[in-house]
Amino acid sequence: MILCLDVGNTQIHGGIFKNDELLLQFRKTSQNQHSSDEYGLFLRSVLRENNINYKDVEHISLCTVVPDILHSLRSACRKYFDKTPFVLQAGTKTGLKIKYRNPIEVGSDRIANSVACAHLFPNKNIIVADFGTATTICVINKEKEYLGGSILAGIRMSMRALESQTAKLPSVEIKKPSSVIGRSTIESIQSGLYFGQMQMVKGVTQQIVKEQSWVDEHQPVLIATGGFSSLFEKDQLFDEVVPELALKGLYLALKLNN
Repeated sequence: MILCLDVGNTQIHGGIFKNDELLLQFRKTSQNQHSSDEYGLFLRSVLRENNINYKDVEHISLCTVVPDILHSLRSACRKYFDKTPFVLQAGTKTGLKIKYRNPIEVGSDRIANSVACAHLFPNKNIIVADFGTATTICVINKEKEYLGGSILAGIRMSMRALESQTAKLPSVEIKKPSSVIGRSTIESIQSGLYFGQMQMVKGVTQQIVKEQSWVDEHQPVLIATGGFSSLFEKDQLFDEVVPELALKGLYLALKLNN
């Protein structure tokens, strides 16, 4: 079994793979730093509660956009699983050609998503939108070149900005509203968050396609992933919604580097 951990600004998204199949997914907040013992005990307990023996974990693959957590997680993997984790970062083998001016700047979560996309949709141009704390849009062409992308304020980040920078606007549940026209303050905020995010992503992806001159058989596959991607599952904006995309990328990257 292989344990994969995608450490974001808000959550740790974890998964267990066996024979290329994703058996289990789990999440834990990453906003508060924890000790290696706390991470280790959490990982062991979540496996135990799902009838998985931690001793069956053969490898651990992780990526993080929160550098302060990395040391504790590494120590937890060594102490509680007797494994030194593979960390997806600049310089590791990915099968992609990174076209960023400075490849070190590319977030490891974006690389994980791109590795999975290139594997799942070979010989295709791809645009992947990751709806997390920030919403990132990445572009991979059919030659497996990572071209770059855009970074937008995420849905939760936008909501917190409204809440903290205004006197009367409350925090609301993030969900798809029934209409773009809100009939209360809460409905109006939900409409702005949902439809605003959707139209931003739609506009950016259309501009990417225009700049790349991708027409006819070169039209890209549009992929959504991340914690809020399921909100857009029925909007026909994306060809595929794959919330676990980064976990699949971590699993594939580990196999490449092994």
